[in-house]
Amino acid sequence: MTNEAAVPIKVLIIDDHPMVAEGIQSILESYEDLHVVGNCNAAQDAIDNLDAYDPDVILMDLNMPGMGGLTATEIVLEKRPGTRILVLSMHDSAEYIASALSHGAMGYILKDVPTDEIKEAIDAVMAGQRYLCTGASGSLEPKEDDMREALTGREQTILLQLAQGKSNKEVAIALDISVRTVETHRKNIKRKLGISSTAGLTRYAMEHGVLQGTGVNV
Repeated sequence: MTNEAAVPIKVLIIDDHPMVAEGIQSILESYEDLHVVGNCNAAQDAIDNLDAYDPDVILMDLNMPGMGGLTATEIVLEKRPGTRILVLSMHDSAEYIASALSHGAMGYILKDVPTDEIKEAIDAVMAGQRYLCTGASGSLEPKEDDMREALTGREQTILLQLAQGKSNKEVAIALDISVRTVETHRKNIKRKLGISSTAGLTRYAMEHGVLQGTGVNV
C-alpha cells in the first residue's frame, strides 16, 4: 500500500496592496499543503492568465483600481466554475458581505484575522463549505432571501444588453463569454425579476433606469 503525498491546494492572491499580498503569501507558503501559484496586483492580469495559474482557491480583494473584486469574481466563475473565491477584505459591513456572497464568493474573511483562520477558511471552501470569519458572521450574515433576489452586477450588464435588443449570441460576443453562459444568466434574471418575456425585461430596464444614458429609445 503506497502512501502518496496529498496534492497541494493551489492558491492565487489578487490584491492591489503589494505589502499585504506579499505578507499573505509568506504566511500561506509556510503550509506544506498549500502552493501559492501567483500574486497579482490587478484583477485583469489575473483573469488574463487564469488558465496558466490554474488556481483551486482565489483570495480576492474587493476594492481595487480598474476591475473590482465583485466583477472579477463573476468573470472567474464564468470561465472556471469550480474555482473557490474567498474574499479577503477590511470591510465588515453586512452590505459588503451580502454583495460578495451574492456574486458567487464562497467565503469572506477580514484582513486582520489570525494566520490560522486564513488556512481554516481555505480548507473550508475547498471542502465545499461557505466560510465567514468571526467578524463577518452573526448579525452581519445576510439573509438567504435577500441574497437570492438581488441581481448581480454581471446580471445587470447582461440585462442592459438584452434590453437593447441583442440576441444571446450577440451578448456572448460583446462580453466574451459563451452563449450557454448568457442563457443561464438570462434564465436567472427572469426568475429573479419574475419576468417571462424579453419585452418584459426591456420594460423593466426602462422603468428602473437601466437604459438611461445609453441612447437607446424603446
